[in-house]
Amino acid sequence: MEKNEFLLLLDELLELEPGTVKGSESLDSFAGWNSLGIISFMALVDEHFSVNLQPKQIAGCATIDDLVKLLGDQISGKIHTGSAPGSVNGR
Repeated sequence: MEKNEFLLLLDELLELEPGTVKGSESLDSFAGWNSLGIISFMALVDEHFSVNLQPKQIAGCATIDDLVKLLGDQISGKIHTGSAPGSVNGR
């Protein structure tokens, strides 16, 4: 999946206008990023990537780009600055 497609999924999950999420934003800056939002994100990742993330992995993320890194090579067009702690690609 392309990064822009993933960001559009996050827009929908967070109930934002399409194109709102750019990547560098802090997760805490979104009202929809709460316990229900995190559970919804876990379901989204399972549905679209067949990846079962653990809450601990998501808790290590501070920004949207951290979520992208967490999914590793499953998202193309991502920032190549290393992997987030506990990423599914094992780097």
